Amino acid sequence: MRNKYIEAFEKAQIAEKNVPDFRAGDTIRVAVNIKEGEKTRVQNFEGVCIARRGSGTGETFMVRKIGANSIGVERIFPIYSDSIDSITLVRRGRVRRAKLFYLRERKGKAARIKELKK
Repeated sequence: MRNKYIEAFEKAQIAEKNVPDFRAGDTIRVAVNIKEGEKTRVQNFEGVCIARRGSGTGETFMVRKIGANSIGVERIFPIYSDSIDSITLVRRGRVRRAKLFYLRERKGKAARIKELKK
């Protein structure tokens, strides 16, 4: 059983964030606030969402992109983090599983995900 004060605090945190509906396989752009000294700036991290886990304020998602020299870069973001400025859905992917860890072994055209047609 959870504390009612913690639950009320979590509901308030969830209500103030605007999070789009996305799932594994979708390409998303995450705008992250980065602090360097006294300056802050927004840096975009665009890639394929390969997993979502957790619930409530502890929910996280994992984004994978291909960086320089075709090196895979993965980052885990808490959905309701203050460092996330915005999450933008770029395109929907058609996948048949919730965790896309098999993309780690694939390169180039083999790592493509079909677009979901509506």
